[in-house]
Amino acid sequence: MAARLVSANVVGFSVSTSSTSKGETLVDTARNIEAMGLDVVVVRHTSPGAPHLLARSLDCSVVNAGDGANEHPTQALLDILTIRERLGRVRGLRVGIVGDITHSRVARSNLWGLRALGAEVVLVGPATMVPCDLAEPGVEITYNFDEVLPTLDVVNMLRIQKERLDESLFPSDREYTRLFGLTRQRLEKAKKNLLVMHPGPINRGVEITAEVADGPQSMILPQVTNGVAVRMAVLTLVHEARSRRNR
Repeated sequence: MAARLVSANVVGFSVSTSSTSKGETLVDTARNIEAMGLDVVVVRHTSPGAPHLLARSLDCSVVNAGDGANEHPTQALLDILTIRERLGRVRGLRVGIVGDITHSRVARSNLWGLRALGAEVVLVGPATMVPCDLAEPGVEITYNFDEVLPTLDVVNMLRIQKERLDESLFPSDREYTRLFGLTRQRLEKAKKNLLVMHPGPINRGVEITAEVADGPQSMILPQVTNGVAVRMAVLTLVHEARSRRNR
């Protein structure tokens, strides 16, 4: 939708029906697509670093739409835009990212973007889902959601990425919700103007209850709306940068 709104022609591509399923390399496939006259390639790939590999191999612009559990830059940009729209700033805010941090590309991109703009970030979740190597100045790691929630200005709830789990990292969904789910009762302990965010898709009743997801503090649908605008901006900026470079 973002591409069409900036008057671009969109070419869909599926790995399952492409030459990569026949043994062709990712780079060769991408070069063949580029040879058809494309200006921008938007890539989502299960392998971390795939967009960076293509960026070194292609002349056209490459936009990372998510690579494994590594990054999801435009999601972080739309989250930050939503925070700035509602609270007027990012610097000095205390933002909690709650859930499966280990397997979340959204968490990593948000962490880097928020820190760059001067926010404090609190990573919250089970000990099995919060990697200690993300600890750095301005980043707090805690396993006690109830203790930290009243101090937060924004909370970004992540789903449990079961498709990336090789083993169970917590006893049950019910146990997870009891400790880390954002319920109405838990929300009552937070600041009255707390922003509730979620990158989607939502597992209602697990990391967030329906009444909170649909409540007045929820920014989930404004995030989706801002996602279109952010991606329009990204496509426009990378294309203009490439055009200037090729003059």
